[in-house]
Amino acid sequence: MSDSTTWKICIDTGGTFTDCVATAPDGSEHRVKILSSSALRGTLVQRLNGDCFHLQQNWRAAADLITGMHLRLLDAPGTIYRVADFDPDDNSICLSPAPPRDLPLPALFEIRSEEEAPILAARLVTGTAAGANLPAIEMRLATTRGTNALLERKGVPVALFITRGHGDLLIIGTQQRPDLFALNIRKPAPLYAAVVEVPERLSAQGAVLQPVDTEALRAQVQECLTRGIRSAAIALLHSYRNPAHEQILADFLRNAGFEHVSCSAELAPFIRILPRAATTVVDAYLGPVIGDYLHNVTRTLSPGSTLHVMTSSGGLVQAKNYRAKDSLLSGPAGGVAGAAFSGMAAGYDKIIAFDMGGTSTDVSRFEGEYEYVFEHMVGDAHLMSPALAIETVAAGGGSVCQFDGHRLRVGPESAGADPGPACYGAGGPLTITDINLLAGRLAAERFGIPVRPQAARAALQQIIEALQQHSGEKTAPEALLSGFLAIANERMAEAIRHISLRRGYDPAEYALVAFGGAGGQNACAVAGLLGMRTVIVPPDASLLSAVGLRYAAIERFAERQILQPLNAVKDRLDAIFSELKNEAVLAVQSEGTHQPVTVRRRMITVRLVGQDSSLALDYRDASSVREDFSAEYRRIYGHQPPDRVVEVESVRVVAATKVGQYGGGAVDVAAKDPAVPTMHQRGWFAQRWQSVPVFEREALQPGMYVPGPALIYEQHSAVVIEAGWRARVHGNGSLILENPPVG
Repeated sequence: MSDSTTWKICIDTGGTFTDCVATAPDGSEHRVKILSSSALRGTLVQRLNGDCFHLQQNWRAAADLITGMHLRLLDAPGTIYRVADFDPDDNSICLSPAPPRDLPLPALFEIRSEEEAPILAARLVTGTAAGANLPAIEMRLATTRGTNALLERKGVPVALFITRGHGDLLIIGTQQRPDLFALNIRKPAPLYAAVVEVPERLSAQGAVLQPVDTEALRAQVQECLTRGIRSAAIALLHSYRNPAHEQILADFLRNAGFEHVSCSAELAPFIRILPRAATTVVDAYLGPVIGDYLHNVTRTLSPGSTLHVMTSSGGLVQAKNYRAKDSLLSGPAGGVAGAAFSGMAAGYDKIIAFDMGGTSTDVSRFEGEYEYVFEHMVGDAHLMSPALAIETVAAGGGSVCQFDGHRLRVGPESAGADPGPACYGAGGPLTITDINLLAGRLAAERFGIPVRPQAARAALQQIIEALQQHSGEKTAPEALLSGFLAIANERMAEAIRHISLRRGYDPAEYALVAFGGAGGQNACAVAGLLGMRTVIVPPDASLLSAVGLRYAAIERFAERQILQPLNAVKDRLDAIFSELKNEAVLAVQSEGTHQPVTVRRRMITVRLVGQDSSLALDYRDASSVREDFSAEYRRIYGHQPPDRVVEVESVRVVAATKVGQYGGGAVDVAAKDPAVPTMHQRGWFAQRWQSVPVFEREALQPGMYVPGPALIYEQHSAVVIEAGWRARVHGNGSLILENPPVG
């Protein structure tokens, strides 16, 4: 549905914040950023009468949005009040029962909605009261719900059904040591709660050697159901050649009472039982979690609304067709789409996306086309599923800064949205956000929620005291501020080295597109560690993962395993790609789109016979495959491939709806006018305290420039211009940070 009464809303739900960008039916633009815990925070400032208060908030909520919800005072855990009335016009709120007369003011509070964060965000931007029907919406959603459930081990109990004799397969794994020199290796527990060995067998060619015997499983199936296991993962040997046994078993399990069944031949129809089984277990473990989440979002939408969800490969699918195994890089993929569009619009076709959020930092490389991987790891999970090549490091604004008794550490633990950084006033630990605040690189009054610098200082003091107790010497606060920032910056720079230098690409040849709530605060420092000379901070940088959903296409992959020598299959390749094209195009059209559908990519994965590792190439025609393989082999390994038979491992076609072309934005202009600061702020720059100029981004016009050190503030984020760098304003509003300055 798309007409003059429909809202277009894009939402990215991260580990800490949920970002929302929306276009109203009249064309007006709306933005909102809320905590992913579905919480709204504010401050009770002044008592108006017995039960009513004047408050500070920036929700811009409808009058009836929070009425009836529960309010929690952050300084008094366990103290809960009901919101009896809320008037957004005069910022007044009435509570029941009336708080005590001696309640200390100002008082930080939190109001939590029982609806999912995307729905709360949609109510805020559309001005819809709680309980009222939302208007018609075309919603695009990216979410880390599956990723968080996987990393926190909060999926559902799963029973793994696998060919008899292979029950220990995922326990044995690849036998690779995660830490070569560790003497006490602790393997993570498997995701499944039970394993059932299935009497059946197929040959390597898919012929039936032993029919599947479902009746022999009845007692074990009933035992699983009695234990509360309702989700099943089926991974049978050689089922990628013949899925019949998995289909028979799946029907049997559904009829027996299993509510969710994942089949490996459907999810990853490729050779290698180990990653295929691991992928299927992840899908079964997270499937009900993702399904319930999307159901909670969908059931609140009004009739006629649509919901498309971002996959790990950077495409959109309808909620009903969404699979959990494709959800684990959903949020970061939206950021890659936004970064690619922003980079090209500013005239840069080689970019590295740098998405620093509250919980982690995601980096990826873009050079005119997305870079894909077809096997990847998320936490301990091995997935055989298309995904953008994204490297994630547990270093974000909410990463915990601590002294572990031996050294300073940043992450991998995160304060998340609840309790959040120490400065949020909810009892959280010291984080990178607190460090930037204490270093004068952020200002308390610029946060979208009330913060307490004194809480951050107290958390830093605890570490100073712990260090003094350990070493006998007192550490200056500035040394810790610099040290924690240096650790975080190096961890993020190392992630960029993984997706660039280690794959044969020099990051110095790329521009860094910095976004996310904290990206602009650390971009110059990270770029400097990598020899990068250009940083792009696009408009809406803190919301770019949501903005990127606007530029994402409805997309589907069609894949086929080949496993034949190139010479043997060369004459059939064009026909195979034609079949996959039809399959992929039909899959996109089944999403209900009325947009034109095109083939975005044709890819062929090849290798030398006898090798396990393969190279993915863009397919031009059959006669060019050997030549293209040799060129890519030389680029990566630095020498000519040996004179051996080349094997085609698999082929893929990506079909997608047509989206706006990259680039073609406003023309760049020369930086000739110095911007005028609105104020100065004391900050820790170049290893000393100094007064640095502060600028408002909305006041900066194309052609203006800002020399560092300086701070540029905008809604929801800040940009730190380090000494030696200069920012100029591009014609499209992007900030171009350069070192050394150009012109």
